[in-house]
Amino acid sequence: MKRDISTIYGKLSRVAKNPHFSVGRLYSEIESDTRSAFQRDRDRIIHSSAFRRLKYKTQVFVYYEGDNYRTRLSHSLEVSQIGRSIGRFLGLNEDLIETLSLAHDLGHTCFGHAGEEALKSCMHLYNGFDHNLQTLRIITKLEHSYPEFDGLNLTLETLEGIIKHNGPIMDKNRLSYLTLVLDGFLDTGQLGFSQYGSAESQVAAIADDIAYNAHDIYDGLKAELFSIDDLKSINLVGPIVSEVSKDYGHVEESRQAHEISRRLIRLMVNDVIIESAHRYQKYAPLSDIDVHNLGVNLIGFSPETLEKEKALKNFLFPNMYRHNRVARMTDKAREVVCDLFKILHNDPSLLPKDWNLDNDGSGGKRTARRVADYIAGMTDRFALKEHNRLFGGEVRL
Repeated sequence: MKRDISTIYGKLSRVAKNPHFSVGRLYSEIESDTRSAFQRDRDRIIHSSAFRRLKYKTQVFVYYEGDNYRTRLSHSLEVSQIGRSIGRFLGLNEDLIETLSLAHDLGHTCFGHAGEEALKSCMHLYNGFDHNLQTLRIITKLEHSYPEFDGLNLTLETLEGIIKHNGPIMDKNRLSYLTLVLDGFLDTGQLGFSQYGSAESQVAAIADDIAYNAHDIYDGLKAELFSIDDLKSINLVGPIVSEVSKDYGHVEESRQAHEISRRLIRLMVNDVIIESAHRYQKYAPLSDIDVHNLGVNLIGFSPETLEKEKALKNFLFPNMYRHNRVARMTDKAREVVCDLFKILHNDPSLLPKDWNLDNDGSGGKRTARRVADYIAGMTDRFALKEHNRLFGGEVRL
């Protein structure tokens, strides 16, 4: 039986994060008279260099594949829109959700997941590489806009939400690296790594999944990596495809693809709202602190939708992310990243002057991290430009 979700409106408001009771920032500042603490966090992210560079960082397709494919920037905006919609309906703090949504991809390398895999391989002897942890480095160390401090000096609520983007931190290697990043900078006990994130951070995380699923389908159809008919056998999307074919089978496929994506977002958003309200009723948290201590996510898909979502990802993995056309591009992208790492790690004098600081010479551990920071910040086109400069010739993906 179809449920009336209007009865859920605003129900989770008592577990929302309140900026007036923020734990505060790492460096004391006078707060704004016109913006809340979380609004200021959002604005600092938007004005950061790392956020601007997302415009030319890809998810699946490199920038010269076409102007209509999604980049990290457009994806982050879409995650923010979906997250705010869910948060507003549930009565959570929209500003914090927006902040976390816009920040969640700051640490991604050039060339999407292929670039991260390559950099992770290059850094395996030097504490590794992880884009979520790289986001933390960017917002606490690598942004150099403010005269009083390095980083963006965001609230601890925002830092916690970014760190726990994928849930509690239980992996020993990730915990070790987090401690290394935050050493002498923040009392890690304040962030409760083993606890669950705020309801707002959980909304941002699931909005990321929703955006990925729906928009990768649209981009995959647009690129003709698979067809609308190929989607009919997938439980989560098949019924939507049939409805759209029945209603709009006479219009061009690009419009049908957009309608499929739009309806899929609506379906998943409604499922999250209903399931989260059910969990709220079941666990009855009384405050935002209770959300951290629940031991389970308060925000999530229903078990049925979660299984269907896994099936959709199982379809997208071979048919999009590992498609021959995409694989040829990503193989070359890995080579570009590995080439750049090796030459810069062996000869850090090739780094720009501002980056050739605080290293320990050719082949050193600190040099490796500086090189990784430099490469991770590159856009697709700048990475190709640097490769051409250092190696000669012209590489096209």
